[in-house]
Amino acid sequence: MRIAKLLCLPVLAFLLSACGVNPVTGKKEIQFISEAQEIKIGEQNYAPTQQSEGGDFDVVPDLSAYVNEVGQKLAAVADRPLPYEFVVLNNPVPNAWALPGGKIAINVGLLSELKNEAELAAVLGHEIVHAAARHGAKAQERGTIMQVGLAAAQIGAAISDVDATVANLALSGAGVGAQLIQQKYGRDQELESDEYGMKYMKAAGYDPQGAITLQETFVRLSQQEGAKARGWLEGLFASHPPSEERVAKNKETAARLGAGGDLGKDRYEARLQPFRKIEPAYDKFEEAMVAARKKEYSKAQSLVQEAIKIEPREGRFHEFLGEMQLAEKKPEQAIAHYQKAIDLNPDYFGSYLGAGVAQYQTGNKARAEEWLTKSMEMLPTAPAAYFLGTIARDRGDRNKAMEYFRAASSSQSQIGQRAAAEFVRMDLPQNPGNYVATQGQIDAQGRVVVVIQNRSPAPLVGIQVTPVLVDGAGRIAQQGSPVVFRSVVQPGQQAAAQTGIGSIAQAQLPYLKFRVDGAKVAE
Repeated sequence: MRIAKLLCLPVLAFLLSACGVNPVTGKKEIQFISEAQEIKIGEQNYAPTQQSEGGDFDVVPDLSAYVNEVGQKLAAVADRPLPYEFVVLNNPVPNAWALPGGKIAINVGLLSELKNEAELAAVLGHEIVHAAARHGAKAQERGTIMQVGLAAAQIGAAISDVDATVANLALSGAGVGAQLIQQKYGRDQELESDEYGMKYMKAAGYDPQGAITLQETFVRLSQQEGAKARGWLEGLFASHPPSEERVAKNKETAARLGAGGDLGKDRYEARLQPFRKIEPAYDKFEEAMVAARKKEYSKAQSLVQEAIKIEPREGRFHEFLGEMQLAEKKPEQAIAHYQKAIDLNPDYFGSYLGAGVAQYQTGNKARAEEWLTKSMEMLPTAPAAYFLGTIARDRGDRNKAMEYFRAASSSQSQIGQRAAAEFVRMDLPQNPGNYVATQGQIDAQGRVVVVIQNRSPAPLVGIQVTPVLVDGAGRIAQQGSPVVFRSVVQPGQQAAAQTGIGSIAQAQLPYLKFRVDGAKVAE
């Protein structure tokens, strides 16, 4: 008992040192992540997360400037000073998110659905509270305590030679921000963000009624069906579920704060007018993406051409045409579209990734390496790492190739599986024992059997093991004849074979080991 108490003292001291006060609610809580760490998390992940969520909406740059103006008004009255930033992303899915440290984004797809500036303030105020009240940091802390891994974010564009339908994945190191923005906030956190966000609205001069109408719209949309409703379910509602309870609570908060304030309807429409003029182009683009998922490539390309006529400055439209050419196995034609996309928007990873794949397929590996490397600098992805690995392998740079393949294999996508197989193929000759587990057993007839298990991510064939008898010091005392498994052993699968060793005593079995001499990746 005394020993148990002594062991608990360091843990208790650690927990006491981690106690803090929430800067928004004033409640005491355990805090393992400092404010400096929060800010660093946000700063490190803001740019790659923007890339993974569509990149900046730069066709109408004044839109981000406007959102930042509104956001900074709210930030000025927030309970917690942080280096707040606000940006508009080129993403049609209605959503908004906040990273620790006050790094906030809103998709253009959500802006198009709002009715006035007060509703925009309600969205941004809500996200400010998520950052100020440490909701993202708490998720990180829970992950640290529980050792829970989060799934990587799905990103990027339709490159048929990479994955069948478009799903490229950010590598694990680049996916931290995506993990944070995909988390589903709890009921208490959502209500807390609504309440304090409305408080900030009122202090900044906005009518809190905007938060009520916003939630009423969200509840209505969550009950609808159809493609548009699915967009909301995949976006904002996935992490910020609406409810009648939130509407009722917002009404209570508004009554407590008092009536009055600015709705900013005319100002909102005036600032969104440049986007409203080109919005039909983005509607066409959404239709094109739906057609592409159905592999209706001609229809998809026709719709994007219509979108380009309305808004020729949008690089994503030209990037999409490149993707369609790749999907139809026409990499030469794809390159021109990607180059146009890069010229229009040189700050988005997707065009460089697609262009790099297209150049690789045409045999121009030098240009492919240049563009794929550029895409990796913006957002490390499994496809870029995989193709860079193959380029390094083909020129004989084994270490660099294995580094890229190992990175790509962290993705759970098809391209990640291919990368894992390539890594194993290169490493297997030197380290076969890293991929095959062995164990000796005695069967019912008293004969010695060796059981193997393929612990690699690729199917193996020609696995060869040699039985060895060791002494108490682990030195080899006797060696048997090699045993070869000629059939394919799938990942995780086991196989067994007779060793040819006569019966041995059960007490000797722990001294019987099996050296893995070789194996090959099954083609």
